[in-house]
Amino acid sequence: MASSMEAPGEKPQEMILDDSRQDGASSNAIESEKKIVQPFGMARAILVSTMIVLTQLVQMIPYGTGISAALEIGRDLGVGEAQAVWIAGAYPLTQGAFVLIGGRVGAVFGHKNTLLAAGIWWTIFSLISGFMRNFIVLCVMRALTGIGGAFMVPNALALLTINFPPGKMRNITVGFFGAMAPIGAAGGGVFAGFFVQLTPWKWLFFFLAITGVVVFTAFAFIVPGEPEPLDKNGSIDYVGAYLGVAGLILFNFVWNQAPAVGWKEPYEYVLLIVSILHFVAFVFWEWKVAKEPILPLTIWTAPSFAWVIIVSFLAIMAVGIVIWYVTLFNQVLRHYTIFASAGGYSTLAVMGTVGAFLSSQAISRMPAQYILAIGSLCSCGACILLATTPAQQTYWAQIFPALILTAFGPDFIFTATQIIASNTVRRDQQGVAGSLMGTILSYALSTGLGFAGVAEAYSNDGGKDVLKGYRSAMYLGVGMAGLAAVLALVFVRIPKDIREGWDKNDASAPQ
Repeated sequence: MASSMEAPGEKPQEMILDDSRQDGASSNAIESEKKIVQPFGMARAILVSTMIVLTQLVQMIPYGTGISAALEIGRDLGVGEAQAVWIAGAYPLTQGAFVLIGGRVGAVFGHKNTLLAAGIWWTIFSLISGFMRNFIVLCVMRALTGIGGAFMVPNALALLTINFPPGKMRNITVGFFGAMAPIGAAGGGVFAGFFVQLTPWKWLFFFLAITGVVVFTAFAFIVPGEPEPLDKNGSIDYVGAYLGVAGLILFNFVWNQAPAVGWKEPYEYVLLIVSILHFVAFVFWEWKVAKEPILPLTIWTAPSFAWVIIVSFLAIMAVGIVIWYVTLFNQVLRHYTIFASAGGYSTLAVMGTVGAFLSSQAISRMPAQYILAIGSLCSCGACILLATTPAQQTYWAQIFPALILTAFGPDFIFTATQIIASNTVRRDQQGVAGSLMGTILSYALSTGLGFAGVAEAYSNDGGKDVLKGYRSAMYLGVGMAGLAAVLALVFVRIPKDIREGWDKNDASAPQ
């Protein structure tokens, strides 16, 4: 693989670890100690790393724009707060649901090819969204745009973990990749201020489309792909894909729709049951029937892997709740403009960068359970601060420190889970690992909004006590993140990762 990714004039760098080698050691022993530290030069590595991280930033910006602009766009289209949440939630809904199959598609057709196709899709539907003047149709376009984002995440992660062996460069890149969630939320808020507060909101989506053209064109020329798809003769489990994606979409729809229509609607119960049946059928199909499953069961045999997934999902749901309700506190209760609200989110961008660096350093210095617990406790602390803030208070008193903690939460959680996953599975399963981690990140952000919305709707006295409803939603986040921290410390047992380079028999090494 190394030779296929060399930049012109550069040679792969190799390091022989010979501290333990004695005089007269056999050539086989020497060979087993070889580690490919970097398949291309440092300058090229930094450029490739930057472009991969930028794809994550680009596809996270619509999440931030949806959060900040949802209320204003909703008012312009004639809908209230309970329905406007769909403008924010439609994108991460499909972004989280379809990411499940993105890695497998990349393994069959090529991770770079799949990512570029997803980028074109994302750009086209971002452009189309700008022409929509109907609330439901706009939400549908946002959801279709999210499908493009879904296919970007696992394939970007697969290219990252394929191109960079275990070690500092991979850890730092994965850390910054995870930091694009809070940074994208913050940046999206700023763009919403420019293009929704100062111009007709259609220009927000036109700007996103232009950004997509620039970034994905540069990506095509800079980031190396695989010489050929990792599983070019493989097949895609379409039945498993349908069962998994449909189950995720229906389950999320039920919870995000409930705050608007309540549980008095029979279709809410019907769709909830149907979604659960889809999940059961998905597990059975993948376990007993599928020849090439979307999620191979072997990925679940890694130590503590299932608990890592549960912890991450709970903690990231709390992050999504904080980000949405900070917007509601600022725009609804304190009457901030979109610009002022976006300015508040700049804390996420700055501290997200700091958190990315700290989390990438922590992965080789402490066991994963402590990294996950730190991220979960940060999210829990943010929820507590927001749950106890009064309706009218200076931004600096509680929302500012809450956003600092919010930035650290996803950085530590995502970095830990992605490093664990990518270092556990084989090289040809990197896309699968990326799919699973991407599902956790994106789907949890959207699903958390649904759970919180239900808690708010059933505790705000029919809309008479808005603050009480907001606080109920935040206390739900406290419970989620607190439980995640406890589960991490009690059930997760994964040692710190001190590897540097691919071992000869490394599960993720070039085959």
